Amino acid sequence: MNATHNQSSSSNLTVTHVLAQLLERLEHSAAPVGAEQYRSVVEHLAHEFHLIPSSAELGALLDAHPAAAELYENLHYDVAGLCRSALDTATDAERLARDAITRAMRGEQKGKIHGEG
Repeated sequence: MNATHNQSSSSNLTVTHVLAQLLERLEHSAAPVGAEQYRSVVEHLAHEFHLIPSSAELGALLDAHPAAAELYENLHYDVAGLCRSALDTATDAERLARDAITRAMRGEQKGKIHGEG
């Protein structure tokens, strides 16, 4: 039974790898990408992330595909937080979110939320 489980995990990792590559291509495409196509790839990749166990191979795949890593992190945020983001990036994102919330609560103009004027 272990051989079957290992083979299944390997084939799922292969599928996950192909989907991660596709997501990267969609993310960096110079041509417009349809919302349905993008959503389909993300939904399939999310499904695969639920099927495969965390492993060194998965970690390497996520290191090589930042868009897939971001999706993985979002799917596991409830238990891991920003586990795959660089600490500086994560703290900057938290600070920017906190600042935007503070400005919104004060009713500041929308342009200021994006750092303008």
